[in-house]
Amino acid sequence: MSMTISINTPVELDFSAGKMTEEEFLAFCADNPDLQIEQDQYQNVIVMPPVYGESGYCEKKATGKLDLYEENFGGVSFGPSSGFRLPNGATRCADACWVSDERWSALTDEEKKKFFPVVPDFVIEVRSETDRLKTLKAKMQEWMENGTRLGWLIDPKTKKIHIYREDESVEIVEGFNKVLSGEDVVPGFEFDLKRLKMP
Repeated sequence: MSMTISINTPVELDFSAGKMTEEEFLAFCADNPDLQIEQDQYQNVIVMPPVYGESGYCEKKATGKLDLYEENFGGVSFGPSSGFRLPNGATRCADACWVSDERWSALTDEEKKKFFPVVPDFVIEVRSETDRLKTLKAKMQEWMENGTRLGWLIDPKTKKIHIYREDESVEIVEGFNKVLSGEDVVPGFEFDLKRLKMP
């Protein structure tokens, strides 16, 4: 299957009449390397354009901080182009995420060559101008229901951070003037929200 597309807002493609195999989905992603592409649990393909400036800046800060944490404390961090195959059948990408050594070591070398069949312990999603908050909240809930232990939904537009925890609680932090921690999920990880303010 070869198909290239160009979009400015998220688009959902319904392939339910003839669902893509994992190999076809990989090929579809390869045909559109400039786009972030996911599949929901019903195998619908969700295609998103490159992010706008402010959200892209926030993504970079988050992935950079997690990368530094990986170097110093372990685990494996990823940016927005890495796909994870969730237990519910969806393939999702996080703007930034971290997988513990315990979960990562359970994967075989072969599994590491495809969409990772593992759920990140910690996920960060950044709302872009093209994202609906309701849709991102549902995605965060999906991460948590599938085994993510801590999640941050960062909204640069409203300067709010929604913190999702495995006890099903959601805390809202207002303003980019606080320091968040990785709590007991990512021990020693701290993120100064001032880093999200564009110069």
